[in-house]
Amino acid sequence: MEIIPLPIHKEIEFGDNLSELITASFELQDNDIIVIAQKIISKQEGRIINLSSITPSLLARGISSQYQKNPQIVELILSESKKIVRMSNGILIVETKNGFVCANAGIDESNVKNGFATLLPMDSDKSAEKIRDELLKVSRCNVSVIISDTFGRPFRMGQTNCAIGISGLKPILDYAGTRDSFGNVLRVTAIAIADEICAAAELVMGKALNCPVAIIRNYEHQQNLSSIREIIRLEDEDLFR
Repeated sequence: MEIIPLPIHKEIEFGDNLSELITASFELQDNDIIVIAQKIISKQEGRIINLSSITPSLLARGISSQYQKNPQIVELILSESKKIVRMSNGILIVETKNGFVCANAGIDESNVKNGFATLLPMDSDKSAEKIRDELLKVSRCNVSVIISDTFGRPFRMGQTNCAIGISGLKPILDYAGTRDSFGNVLRVTAIAIADEICAAAELVMGKALNCPVAIIRNYEHQQNLSSIREIIRLEDEDLFR
């Protein structure tokens, strides 16, 4: 398996054609998996907010005062969230409208101009599907696309990249019903390969390398029509909510 970094030195703007930028300097092959950082998807889709245009509500002001956070950011977090899961140590863990449980609803002030913040894409699956369709037209190659973002983890230090949108890839490899090397039947082993691919891609993408895209090549995977929702644990199965 190869993990190939694909730098894009252009600052991504609203309406840019990402498929053309990807294929301009790299020749895709069938079965490649293209991992794209959420940040450039949000920029390309215009999901950038000028914080000076946000008027915080009384609730946002109260939370920002208690947790020493920018009230405009808190207002954005509330507007992008379905509910607050936890608030502690200046961190808001929320469930976004798309069903992701993450810090600050994925709102980020890094790698954008001062005074601005990016929001998560409205529908990351649709974003991935659109780029995959465009890549097929441009390259004539049948590829898969994953949109990745950086998430923290409740029981381990550090963050890792996870999938927030997919197209053409089954996100979970389910071993249930197969046998291990001792002949035992596996019952509950399901590997989140979409997340593992994103974590591997981050090793070459970095955070300040102008490399928002990575190509995973020669990884055998099942191509099909799936949704990122297949990897989101239902609330009634979540032991920690």
